Amino acid sequence: MKYFCTTSFIAFALLFSVGVYSQENKYEIYALKFGERTNKIPVSDAAVGATGNDSMNVCFMYWLLKGNGKIILVDAGFTADAGINPKFIRFIRPDSMLKKINISPDEITDIIITHPHWDHIGGIDLYPNAMVWMQKEDYNYFVGEAWQEGGSIKGFNSKDVVKIVQRNLDNELTLIDGDNKEIMPGITVFTGSKHTFESQYIAVGTGAGKVIIASDNSWFYYNLIHELPIPVCLDSNAYTKNLKRMKSMVSDVYRIIPGHDPLVFTKFPIVAEGVVRIKN
Repeated sequence: MKYFCTTSFIAFALLFSVGVYSQENKYEIYALKFGERTNKIPVSDAAVGATGNDSMNVCFMYWLLKGNGKIILVDAGFTADAGINPKFIRFIRPDSMLKKINISPDEITDIIITHPHWDHIGGIDLYPNAMVWMQKEDYNYFVGEAWQEGGSIKGFNSKDVVKIVQRNLDNELTLIDGDNKEIMPGITVFTGSKHTFESQYIAVGTGAGKVIIASDNSWFYYNLIHELPIPVCLDSNAYTKNLKRMKSMVSDVYRIIPGHDPLVFTKFPIVAEGVVRIKN
């Protein structure tokens, strides 16, 4: 009888702990589209090695994770600081999209930056209360070596360097050091794609398996399906290797969310205009 009670208590404790763990690792995930190119691009401009005459629409989005007492953005979009020509790109200020899901910019607790290109990092100053998370080596290259002789500033905006350095000075920046790091319960970051010096992608627990937010570690589903790298990366072999790696992490390629593909907004339930919830 004593043995039965003990084992029953252990079983109950295990069930309780599993329940708590699953709640702490479950997030709602939303994609928010705030801009788009006014022209299509040839598929060969999106995927190195692609053949044919197909063309693709390009949109600009960021992602919101809600759960575990946090409201987290993955990337921050861009603002007028980017100097965008409206002839080629239409956009609204990215934080205005939050109104569609009844969230204020002040409520954002964290921003995970996948890489420091202008269209992903430029909006960080729209969210004053957020802790920004970024790969340490990506940060170091972005604010330092990139601007030295022999460095590459392609896709970088000097105004964004000032913004991210200020977050660091204000103790509002957490630097992540390396691959396969769980930075919060249920949120793990991975590196290796080399879209920028040390770009990262994010695996998020949903309670029904993980979703991977690839951001520009895959521009389109086309890159994932055909395992073809984009033309903007430092190592095309590393990029292709990580396309395969992401696919190995999930049961369905559509549980990987690329950075610029309008198909995202046709594959998932619509919450509001320009907003979908990423779920099965």
